[in-house]
Amino acid sequence: MLNFIQRLLKSGPNIKALCEEGAVLIDVRTTAEYQAGHVKGSINIPLDQIGRNIEKIKAMKTPVLTCCKSGARSGIAASKLRSQGLEAYNGGSWKAVDRVLS
Repeated sequence: MLNFIQRLLKSGPNIKALCEEGAVLIDVRTTAEYQAGHVKGSINIPLDQIGRNIEKIKAMKTPVLTCCKSGARSGIAASKLRSQGLEAYNGGSWKAVDRVLS
């Protein structure tokens, strides 16, 4: 039972379902990284600009799914967004998100 709970807690969000329900996908990599490749339809708001874009993100009135290169920066971004009262999930690497949505 404990192993099941641990696996459940470690599993990530259902990326496909969130996006189908209208979640906005925010890529928190740098602009240069984003321009080199990204998930179609994603929005680029680099991690260091998340704080100054909170009101803009809140105005979207939808859950947020963050992604980056490895999942580390997107985890930080999702945590910051949750601390501001937003429903936010760490999607992990943008390539993994792209595979799920393609």
